[in-house]
Amino acid sequence: MINDEVRRYLLPPLFNAAVRAGAEIMKIYKHRDDYDISLKSDRTPITVADRAAHRTIREYLGPTRIPILSEEGREMGYEERRNWELYWLVDPLDGTVEFIKGNNEFTVNIALMENNVCIGAVIYVPYYNRMYLAGRDAGAYLKEGVAPDSAAGYGYEAIMEGLRPLPLADEAPHGRLRVAVSRSHQTPETHEHIDRLRERFPDLEVVEQGSSYKFCLLAEGRVDYYVRTTHTYEWDTAAGELILAEAGGETRSLADGSALRYNEADLHNPWFCCRTKGCTL
Repeated sequence: MINDEVRRYLLPPLFNAAVRAGAEIMKIYKHRDDYDISLKSDRTPITVADRAAHRTIREYLGPTRIPILSEEGREMGYEERRNWELYWLVDPLDGTVEFIKGNNEFTVNIALMENNVCIGAVIYVPYYNRMYLAGRDAGAYLKEGVAPDSAAGYGYEAIMEGLRPLPLADEAPHGRLRVAVSRSHQTPETHEHIDRLRERFPDLEVVEQGSSYKFCLLAEGRVDYYVRTTHTYEWDTAAGELILAEAGGETRSLADGSALRYNEADLHNPWFCCRTKGCTL
């Protein structure tokens, strides 16, 4: 187990890598004609912004000497990574579809994994200048006013200043169940699951949202439940799962209620659902 001193040392690289990647993304976001969109082997889109964010994170985290498993480095074989004790799990631009659509719902996800368990995480939402961060057994927090900056150099004390604990105290009870779903990745199974919930909660409200920002809304307390019945990868969930867990919530496989597993031979997640601290579903 890494000690608190090492965690304190690794928080600034984790934080600053996300802010710097966000800056690269926002530079490109302003010029929609230059996205250079192509398709990866799984038929999902990739843009020049994905590549620029990946390169920025790889270069900035390189001096930590901790290996990186990234959305844009997915070709790394299982035999190479299976015995890693410590590694970064990264999605440089989560929500590429939303980025292309121009709806601002995209994030940078970085998780620090120890023995395939997330022990530190950030989700950066560059358009909204919001940083969500968590440490295992150390709580989850929101830091606002974090503008994209290609030269970000926050120190530990600066990162800790002005953090708001999650869930947010000013998120009053909604009065009805709020269920988050992916804006761009829904299936008949998603709708069937919602319909079953609606039988118990007729006034249920569906909230469509792109990217891992859904985990952040759960951690804040702005939505209560999230169901996902399409493919996701480990880098889509690791950071968000820890942030939600440290805010009192949980993420479980839809099939059998088991915890999600990481650094598997197949990097796909099962279908899953998430609950906030107060959700009794």
